[in-house]
This record gives sequence, structure tokens and C-alpha cells, in this order.
Amino acid sequence: MIQKTMYLLGVFVLSSCSKTTSNSTDSNQGPQSPEATAEWQLIFEENFDDPSLANWNPWNAGAFNNEIQLYRSAQLSTDNGILTIAAERMAIEGPTNPFDNTPKDFEYVSGRIESKSLYGPSNVAGHRSYRFTARIKLPKGNGMWPAFWSYGNEWPTNGEIDILEARGNRPMEFQSNIFYGTQPGVPLTMDAVTAKLHEMNVDLTEDYHEYEAIWTENQLRIIFDNEIIHTYHANPQNYIRALFGKKHRIVLNVAVGGVFFNNTNTNDFADDATMQIDWVRVYRQ
Repeated sequence: MIQKTMYLLGVFVLSSCSKTTSNSTDSNQGPQSPEATAEWQLIFEENFDDPSLANWNPWNAGAFNNEIQLYRSAQLSTDNGILTIAAERMAIEGPTNPFDNTPKDFEYVSGRIESKSLYGPSNVAGHRSYRFTARIKLPKGNGMWPAFWSYGNEWPTNGEIDILEARGNRPMEFQSNIFYGTQPGVPLTMDAVTAKLHEMNVDLTEDYHEYEAIWTENQLRIIFDNEIIHTYHANPQNYIRALFGKKHRIVLNVAVGGVFFNNTNTNDFADDATMQIDWVRVYRQ
């Protein structure tokens, strides 16, 4: 979920809406594949049973990337352990972004939350690998840009990892990506090298699926429903080694429009859509 203009910025298992799924495991061990996980330690678990979202900071402003939504807390709701982020067409005025209170007109409202705690691997024993995972049902509809990702301030000097970002009009694919730079607001990474499109054989908007990244010093593995679908091996172009030792907050949001879409005619966008999140977990070893 790029923020280029501000320095803060193969088996697929269908899951039910229940908290208990065919992919679920003992919460103290973490997922059982793609590797032995006896040493994984669960350090954060959000089941969205608390409607106050006490572990998260919601945005109440616009964003970047030519997006057209105003983020506000009213678009976030929890019910029966499910977080719903609702995007809907609405003409509204609000702050340009959290760092610029200049009033701006928006065409949509939506929601975004960021974890209050930060996570990331380092050379400290028990912290050399981190695992971010979430169970999500994606929104359907042209113009919808859901994402599950992480980043650290000042962007992109502490990096960004896009575990999942998708286009609502392409329900059978999602993308992962990496951003890093040594100066605020200036990424050195290039989409042609780091952006990876993952084509699935299932409609991701019809049911819940698990999206995951395992982050280590020399690799970043992208996992879908407990199957590794791509491994980024550290090289001078993806800057994975430069990310090691950085700390990230976890982000869940639904943007609307923006640079992720070729056709930005908002008349062609869906009027509303929802992203639903069953849980979010972080492990380390």
C-alpha cells in the first residue's frame, strides 16, 4: 500500500465464516505448515472480540496515492468476532491526510486501522523470524483496494511489506510488494522487480482465506492458505537485508481508486463493498 508522497508515510482450502477452520491450529504453536513450527511463539493475537479496537489506531483523514476515500472510525465495526471495514460512496469533506488538516473533498468513506505495537526480526535470539498472518474475506467491486501490510516510520526508510493488496474487480488475484529507501519519501525499490502478482484458482471475495508473510534476514515468504506461493530471496534490488532490524506496525484498510487502477473513472466504481477480517496473529522465533 504505497505512500510515495509522504515520508510517514499449491492447495487452496476454502474456509468457513467460523473462527474454527480447517487451517486452524493450536494458538501457542501457530500454523503447522509450510514448516515445522514448534518453536514459533505467538506474541499477538487479535480476534476482534473487543469493539473498542483497543490494540489499534484508526485513521480519521484522507490518505495518499490519489485515493478518493476519507478514512473514518464509523466505517469500522465488529460483530461476533469479525471486523468489517465498509467502503461506500459518499460526498464528504475532511482532512487531506493525518499530517495535513487542509479540507479536501472525497467521494467515498472507508476504514483503516494500524496496530499500536510494532514488530520485526532482528539478531536477538527468539526474534530472528517474524510471521504476520490474517484471515480475510476481500471486498468485491471495481475501485476497491483492500490491503494487509506493514510499514515503519519514516516511510520508506524503515520499509514496507505488502502481504496482500488486491483489486476488487479482479477477485481471483492479489499482489505482494516491498518498499525501501534511505531518504524519507523516496523509495529505491521498483515495482517491476518487487511487485508479484499471485493468480489464484478461487474467488477471494467469496470466502475467508489466510494471507501470511514470514520475514527473516535473507527471505520474505508469501503464504496463502498455508502454502508458500512466492519467496523473495534477498538481493540488491529488493533490499530485504536492509529491512532486517526494522520494526513495523500492521495495517488493514480498504482504499478506493488511486494509482493502483488504470481506469480511475469513479462512475465505474462499486458504490459499496466490505472487507471482513476474522483474526490477525504475529509469531516469532
